Amino acid sequence: MLGLVGGLSWISTIDYYRQISLNFNEEFGKSNFGKCIIYSLNYQEAIDNNARGDFEATYQMVQDAAINLKFAGANAIVLCANTLHMFADRIQETVKLPVIHIAKATANEINKQKLKKVGLLGTKPTMEMDFYKNVLEEYSIEPIIPDEADRNYVHEKIFAELGKNIILPETKIGYTNIINKLMKEGAEGIILGCTEMPLLIKQSDCSCPVFDTTVIHAKAAVVFALNA
Repeated sequence: MLGLVGGLSWISTIDYYRQISLNFNEEFGKSNFGKCIIYSLNYQEAIDNNARGDFEATYQMVQDAAINLKFAGANAIVLCANTLHMFADRIQETVKLPVIHIAKATANEINKQKLKKVGLLGTKPTMEMDFYKNVLEEYSIEPIIPDEADRNYVHEKIFAELGKNIILPETKIGYTNIINKLMKEGAEGIILGCTEMPLLIKQSDCSCPVFDTTVIHAKAAVVFALNA
């Protein structure tokens, strides 16, 4: 039984549910779908906490959700957002359940393609803090992040548009311009390190490999469940 901590945002949580269901059905056919429980948080509370720099308050929200999922019967936790993985190790230690790590799953996929240098897009914490980049480096992958102005642009559009399911052509152009800059700096692939980004950017928009972390993470969760 997978326990999903979602709501950050609800848009990508829907995609997680769909991807997990599709992966289970691909394995077993008929009308078989994976068993999971979704605990959906209030996105605005997390946004307000993080804007104040109060990541501890956000951690408490996530911890309480994971504990409730455990009591409801979950055997593993899926944090349905890249940024939430700043808490992954702590949650696993506190809740005493495996947390299926999005950055590790993504790094495995990058290694399969033998890429050594990748661009990382996401929220400012994902791009600027070490919790994600350190995992990539452990897998011998060098992350490249955009410059400050571009980081601000990527971050702003996540919260003002993508998290509300607002998809604008001009934002796609803005993102692809940033991706092209990263490629000029040597990026061999691009991590869509925010689970809303695949709504905007597709593989067809880029000339290098694109790593959809929502799809990758959902698949890793199903593989874990099947082998548990």
